[in-house]
Amino acid sequence: MASPIVEARSDAQLALERGCAKLLAMQSQEGWWQAELQSNVTMDAEDMLLREFLGIRRVDQSERSAAWIRSQQREDGTWGNFHGAPGDLSTTIEAYWALRLVGDSPEEEHMRAAARFIRERGGIERARVFTHVWLALFGLWPWEQVPSLPPEIVLLPRSVPLNIYDFACWARQTVVALSVVLAHKPRRALPFALDELHNTEGWTPKPPRSRRGAWLGRLDRALGVYERRPIGALRRLALARAERWIVRRQEADGSWGGIQPPWVYSLMALSLQGYPLDHPVMRRGIEGIERFMIERGPHRRLEACQSPIWDTALAIVALAEAGLPEDDPALARAAQWLTGEEVRVAGDWRRARPQLEPGGWAFEFANLNYPDVDDTAEVVIALLRAGDPDGGAQRAAIERGRRWVEGMVSSDGGWGAFDADNTRALVRELPFLDFGEVIDEPSADVTAHVVEMLALLGRAEERAAQRGIQWLLTHQERDGSWWGRWGVNHIYGTGAAVPALVAAGLGRSHPSVRRAVQWLQDHQNDDGGWGEDPRSYDDPAWIGRGPSTASQTAWALLALDAAGERSPSVRAGVEWLVRTQLADGGWDEPQYTGTGFPHDYYINYHLYRLVFPIVALARCQRGEAG
Repeated sequence: MASPIVEARSDAQLALERGCAKLLAMQSQEGWWQAELQSNVTMDAEDMLLREFLGIRRVDQSERSAAWIRSQQREDGTWGNFHGAPGDLSTTIEAYWALRLVGDSPEEEHMRAAARFIRERGGIERARVFTHVWLALFGLWPWEQVPSLPPEIVLLPRSVPLNIYDFACWARQTVVALSVVLAHKPRRALPFALDELHNTEGWTPKPPRSRRGAWLGRLDRALGVYERRPIGALRRLALARAERWIVRRQEADGSWGGIQPPWVYSLMALSLQGYPLDHPVMRRGIEGIERFMIERGPHRRLEACQSPIWDTALAIVALAEAGLPEDDPALARAAQWLTGEEVRVAGDWRRARPQLEPGGWAFEFANLNYPDVDDTAEVVIALLRAGDPDGGAQRAAIERGRRWVEGMVSSDGGWGAFDADNTRALVRELPFLDFGEVIDEPSADVTAHVVEMLALLGRAEERAAQRGIQWLLTHQERDGSWWGRWGVNHIYGTGAAVPALVAAGLGRSHPSVRRAVQWLQDHQNDDGGWGEDPRSYDDPAWIGRGPSTASQTAWALLALDAAGERSPSVRAGVEWLVRTQLADGGWDEPQYTGTGFPHDYYINYHLYRLVFPIVALARCQRGEAG
């Protein structure tokens, strides 16, 4: 009779094979992978409102979007920002409003429950600024109670604080477009009001969070005075420059940055600047949104962004780890497609690094203006695992990507995602920006991926990698974990940092590695898996805590395996993955384990539940065998 360990390994091998078969079946004919990125219903509500603003809303589409929004309402009448989240005031306001738009009566029970929650949480008056902007667009909120964002901001040189390049790329694109919208202060008529959502106490500005915030509050009030009577010539110059800036940054697929916020605000801004709907820029933008729509059954929902390059790189790594040979046609097609997606033109990143030559990869199908360090590092890692069917083209792309990544290092030795040294925290204090991260500081997960890439390229002893290693060691949390910027949260950061440090030559007995191992073991769930709720970004009590998920269990196992652990903790994690695998080879994961903005916005990457368990199962089995 086989031993329990052999049986467990055999079960794990079968689980691995089923997972690989499912992943291979998901590959496109062109070679790429792309799974859904699911977020909260503000995407769908704001899509309906955008179409209402532009005068293109169709009843049939709206009904399907509304059906999706209704399906996501919880029993208490609220909508949250991730699976299992508490009700969110602004998300619930926007969802409620979208349902009113399609004719849901405020007297229906699901609407009454939502309205009750909104009033109990302070009503429309306590919504975030971006929700107030949407309300003001339709005359449901006074523009005078929206913080100032004058378009003259585009005229500020980079040397002046609060210029547009102080903002992260995603915030920068949104800020420029919104500044145009706010300069026009439009009001579109609606056949209803939202009086049932107001509180009885009225509105007061949110108090500043710091002394700097108080100073910026005074600046906002001064700008409000200027907004009532702007200098005509200066305003016209600013609007013209902002308009050109927006148009030049439209991507080939019609998007702006491939993400929802700047996309919708750019379309509104250009419409207010006089662009007709049949203008090529507007037409591409509106048609492009349809390619981000998921039509399934009675529902229609919008992806906030798409991730084919990231997904394809992760899929290559997973299949290569599972033993697929590098000359397998699936890997060859994927590698060839990725190589062809290299960005060879300069984007906004060059403002901080003007001498750096282009080379790297983005997140989307069409995202030439904004390649990013994280995708580039992961693509290089993937291409190193695949064959080179193009006779050296792949190697040349890898080298350009490596040089670009090294050039994008911040002055402290770490890496942010899209820009170098994008760290001016002053912009976080602006009264207008009370939602989402607005700078792109170096993070543990991005830095770890770069360090791992450099190690695999044989450059672990060189200065860039050594500074990255030191950055990671310096930024390890006191409890032994690492904070995750683009995934939830300490499990993601730790799952990236430990394999990178070990790959770069840090000994498995190093105190930082052992502290990370201990932290992971201390936070393993009783069922053998790992999970962490997004509330860990706000409440330390949630750090490392949450229902077990396939992706987070895999991240923990990757760290433990890299640290050389062959303990019951690892076996229990592998057994959890084997036990919870579905018949189709995947895993069920309604939880949101991706991070858009810490504290505010989270993503359920539907491919994470498959690719990371495959890598973890493959590596842990090799570890047991070795």
